[in-house]
Amino acid sequence: MIRILVKSGITMDPNIYALVLDTLNRATSQDPGVLKPAEKKLQEWEVEPGFYSVLLNVLSNHSIDVNVRWLAVMCFKNGVDRYWRRTAPHAISEEERNKLKEGLVTRNILTEPVPQIATQVAVLISKIARFDVPASWLNLIPWLSTSVNDPEPLVQHRSLLIFHHVIKALASKRLVGDRRTFQDVTNHIYTMILNLWHENTERFLRFIQQGASTELITENLEKALLCLRMLRKLTVFGIRKAHENENAMAFLNILFDQAKKSLECRKLLKGRGIYPLELCEKFIIHLTKVALGVLSFQPFSYVPLIRPSLEFALHYCFTEQGMALVYERFTIQCLNIVKGILQCIEYKLPKGDLDSVKEPLTLQAHQLKVEVLHENILCHMCRHLVTHYFLLSADDLALWDAEPESFATDEAGESWKYSLRPCTEALFSELFTFQREVLTPELVRLLASLQQTQISPENLPAILKKDAVYNAVRIAAFELYDDVDFDEWFTNVLNQELKLRDNNYRIIRRRVCQLIGQWAGVRASQSLRPAMYEALLEPLSRKDEDPAVKLAAAEALKSTIDDFNFDVEQFAPYAHHAITALYELLVQSEECDTKMHVLHVVSYVMERCGASVARGGGTGALFTYLPQLWSHAALAEHNMLRAAALSAVVHLLKAVCECPPNVRPWILSVVNESTKLTEPVHVYLLEDALELWLAILETSVVADAPLLELADNLYAILEQTTEHLRIGVYIIQAYTLLCPEEFLSNAGGKCMALLGEMLSDMRTEGVITVLKMAELCISVQFPERNLYLGVKIIWPILIRTIRRLLEGSDLPMVFSVQLSLVSRVILLASDLFYKAVQESANGLAECDSDPETVLYRLLLVWTEKMNLITQVERWKVVGLGLAALLTTQNATVLQRFSAILLNLTEVLNDVMKAEENGSYIDGLLAPPGSRPASPLEGRGAAARWGESGGGGGGGGGGAAGEARDSPHELRRRRLLAAHPAHCIDLRFVVQQQLAILKSQVGSENFEILLQSTEQETLQQIREYIPL
Repeated sequence: MIRILVKSGITMDPNIYALVLDTLNRATSQDPGVLKPAEKKLQEWEVEPGFYSVLLNVLSNHSIDVNVRWLAVMCFKNGVDRYWRRTAPHAISEEERNKLKEGLVTRNILTEPVPQIATQVAVLISKIARFDVPASWLNLIPWLSTSVNDPEPLVQHRSLLIFHHVIKALASKRLVGDRRTFQDVTNHIYTMILNLWHENTERFLRFIQQGASTELITENLEKALLCLRMLRKLTVFGIRKAHENENAMAFLNILFDQAKKSLECRKLLKGRGIYPLELCEKFIIHLTKVALGVLSFQPFSYVPLIRPSLEFALHYCFTEQGMALVYERFTIQCLNIVKGILQCIEYKLPKGDLDSVKEPLTLQAHQLKVEVLHENILCHMCRHLVTHYFLLSADDLALWDAEPESFATDEAGESWKYSLRPCTEALFSELFTFQREVLTPELVRLLASLQQTQISPENLPAILKKDAVYNAVRIAAFELYDDVDFDEWFTNVLNQELKLRDNNYRIIRRRVCQLIGQWAGVRASQSLRPAMYEALLEPLSRKDEDPAVKLAAAEALKSTIDDFNFDVEQFAPYAHHAITALYELLVQSEECDTKMHVLHVVSYVMERCGASVARGGGTGALFTYLPQLWSHAALAEHNMLRAAALSAVVHLLKAVCECPPNVRPWILSVVNESTKLTEPVHVYLLEDALELWLAILETSVVADAPLLELADNLYAILEQTTEHLRIGVYIIQAYTLLCPEEFLSNAGGKCMALLGEMLSDMRTEGVITVLKMAELCISVQFPERNLYLGVKIIWPILIRTIRRLLEGSDLPMVFSVQLSLVSRVILLASDLFYKAVQESANGLAECDSDPETVLYRLLLVWTEKMNLITQVERWKVVGLGLAALLTTQNATVLQRFSAILLNLTEVLNDVMKAEENGSYIDGLLAPPGSRPASPLEGRGAAARWGESGGGGGGGGGGAAGEARDSPHELRRRRLLAAHPAHCIDLRFVVQQQLAILKSQVGSENFEILLQSTEQETLQQIREYIPL
């Protein structure tokens, strides 16, 4: 590698300069054989001292080819991102950084003739400024402040361009110190930038009115726009309280006047070319962005602008004269200003006591809103929004005809900021929230006027108006609760309109579906629901129905199911029909986004109504189609659709509680692909694939070879991050119940070892999850040849648990699981427990590495803190563990005999239940067929121990209770039947253990042990067992 060295300034060895220049030339070649080696060489030079000084020389030399200079500035910019920080590996040296900064503040930079390169140089300087201004680059701001007043137009423009990007970079910093620094910068330059903006704005407006040349207008308009962009950042982020700053308020007070002048001049620019017109429109938009910025970040500073901004928006968006001058993007901005004012929390009065308002500007803002938006204005706005903005346009209908699926896709997120229809709908909703009492009668009148006559299918304008009114009623549904009888409206009008098959009436059919979906959660009686399901399923299943109408019906069906009062049994007769119709829609859809949308509806129906769907059938076709869909999505590289397909399979498997043999190999292959961290696709699919992995385990009856091979992927996932710890442990649990020996002997053992290593870094929830998993490992049954495999697997966790118990510092919830784990080991084999105590003593200085001392301290903590356990099942298991220790013939155990007996008495008091005849029975012994609680980790309502499994969960109507249990649930049920808390009689065990102890130590010594126990304890225990 040739080392690049620069000794002083930006002067360098001509040979090195020529070498770098030649490499840059070759890196712009279209020949891959020339391009690739050159790119590799440039990448190697990124960490070489002096490389960026050579790049600066190249980009500053205006005689060099534009493509080469472009590449030089891009390499320089990337280098700043990676190596400008002083703490970065291979950071650019302090000396070279200083020389580079000197080379960037030269006149040669300000006379850059190529606009694209000038922009990239400005971005480059702004990146450096974000690191170094003002502390390490003191002269940048003064140099720019001088350069913007240069008499040469090109220098002035390039200076403003750089200044804009520097201001933008500094304004993006959010730390308190950085914000304070930016405020100091603002104080020094605000007046100068404001004056420059005034000059250039007045100049370009005057030139337009005088009919000057396009070049002259464009030159001043560009500079005015750059100044405006700077003023926006400076005003919003550089001035703490703009309403207390004289210059800031002088600027804000003329915003809307300048916007009016600019809109008038925009008319005169038509015919002057696209660029000047676009530039003028950008200028106007940025004026509104200043207003929105102050409103969002400094609402109290915006109070003086509330009246002028509302009047401005009302004129240009709600009057014919104003609307003649505007364009769509400007209208959206104006409507968003109105919406922002209505939505602003700082402008809203608290309900009730107005005296509690401490900020006078809040009262002033509210008063201004009420004054400007009086009843007549609000009613006019409501009518205009509905009859003008809500009407489907010719472009909308053309898009519907050409691409119905694209048309039907709802715009989500913050589309109201950039799209006119969502913007108007959001404003309409906010207006109703602001003055419901005024607007409700107006909208009800509009709705009533439509019901008087039947609209002819040929009368498209009337149909469009009805559609707009229906849309308004949909948006304001919650506000119209007391004013619209939806049951009567649906029965007599809407249901009939869904049956009208004329092509123009597709507009109404689509909107009726949306109305049903919205009003189902607002005011629709329970008895009406079957009729609503039938109404939606009719267009959804109709072969020749318009795709947009079908998609609206599918979304409405989802909304009717997603309701607090949803009754699964009421929907059950329609479940099979719904799944069949959704499957047909899924197959017929052409767009990947549409298929993804339909899949989400399918998944939701399966989740809420899984048992009903399973009973009615209809899932076979879906199972068969999903592999085809997966292949289609893979070819299109549509990973979101693939994720939706995985989610749909999960819900299908949970609904039917079994996996069809014909799709099982495909499911295992996609899970394998999606959970291998070496596969790029795992970034998009891992989360859904883990859920599918768990679902296939829960529906498996036996573990075949592919399923066991899949377990090898789990270790890397757990090792990479704890983000998937919970689902990872659920998968380990499912494997352990399905095939304990095969799994724990291989991949499962490695995963448990990893979880044991991670315990020290986990929070409480993670520790409890891992300890419960360890408890499961020793709860399952192994063949005689491998009887204690579970204890062997969790051995490191057991040793750590004993040492943590000695410290006695864990929270009660952790402590209870720790004692339960130790007790289960004792019940399994007390010899293993004593071996674990012995190993725990190794290297334990505070116990002098003495196992007897460790055992004594462990029993001390155990008996003194055992009453912290709140779960009665664990309470009993820990008691059983203590009882088991009594007969291990250990002197240390007998030293704590009185404390052990006291704790056993307390457990008996809680566990024993008095019968009617006065006798006592163990209240936790499970009657046949019951489902007692378990210490194992649960998984939500459908899988939690002690609740019904299988089924769709989360819905009403008890469908989950009637769902068929999955094989996984049956395995858990069998394990529960063998749980010590529910199959061992504590009273019998204690009585038997005391009898064995008496025979071991003799009657005399046994009496001595009893005499060491408090009489009250003996009296209580004798109520249950004879001593």
